[in-house]
Amino acid sequence: MAGHEAVVRPFSDVHRMGNKVVATLLHDPTVEGLDVALYMDGSASMEDEYGPRGVLAKLAPVKNLVEPQMRWMLEYLASKDRDGQVRVAYWATGDGSQLEEVGLLSAVQAKDFRFPGPRFYGKATVMLPVLRDFVAHMKQQSQQGARRGLAVIITDSQLSDGNDVRAYATQVAKEIAAGRLPRMSFVFVGVGDQVDEEQMEEISHETYPGVGHLWCHRIADRMEEMAELVAVLVDETMTVAAGGTVYDEKGRTLKAYEGRLPAVLEFDVPAECKAFTLEVAGQRFTQPIPEEHEDEDHPEEEEAPEPARAPEPTPSRKHGRHRH
Repeated sequence: MAGHEAVVRPFSDVHRMGNKVVATLLHDPTVEGLDVALYMDGSASMEDEYGPRGVLAKLAPVKNLVEPQMRWMLEYLASKDRDGQVRVAYWATGDGSQLEEVGLLSAVQAKDFRFPGPRFYGKATVMLPVLRDFVAHMKQQSQQGARRGLAVIITDSQLSDGNDVRAYATQVAKEIAAGRLPRMSFVFVGVGDQVDEEQMEEISHETYPGVGHLWCHRIADRMEEMAELVAVLVDETMTVAAGGTVYDEKGRTLKAYEGRLPAVLEFDVPAECKAFTLEVAGQRFTQPIPEEHEDEDHPEEEEAPEPARAPEPTPSRKHGRHRH
């Protein structure tokens, strides 16, 4: 059975390449207690992307580019949520600082839900109300069993309040580090060429004591790439615990994750190492390391279990760019 040692929970896949081990953790939102929200930009610059509505929608050949992307994202995000319902709202509406709540939507509802855009397109792009809304939401949900929060925020333009967002995020991180708020992650996705990349990077690259990164970001060139990009970014940055440590058989530290534990662990091991132990949240999980083998010798590896996700949309991932 060399090279085919059993994979034990909480891992879904483990393989060795030379002195490097790559171990993929299971995504289990029921166990993780993840609560998800999706905030879609409702500022005036998005009006063309939603297309005409009402009588004009029947006359004009222009399509709503946002709606199919929203449906796909919601179906995917609902699969991550602990109760399968995602909080959805338009932001940057009205004077630019207002939110228009859509409600809690499940994957089934998302399949044919209409997203015509907000009632009132915004005159600015003010994000601070989004953060406040999500923090209030998580305070409420944590009393009902939520242990982690994930907010996906979409924009197509420069933020009007970047400094306020950074200051508020610092306070949120302090509350998380002190245990007064559950751990949260913010996935920040820009679409199009009007996004301020430098501003997004300044926000996303911040690290906070005892927490690490709160943000991750990337930019899609076109609206049609948005949903897939969100899925990729969430998968890459999904955390399953507040930090952890990997040890070898002799108890030596191989890698320490401070602040957050990524879904895919990569670390170096000594040549003679046959197993590793992951310690997280007071629990220890020991996993034998399979012997190194080439992909072409074992094509079945391509069918290794992966976290469940919605069907792939058509756009290519190659256009997405920038993350912390």
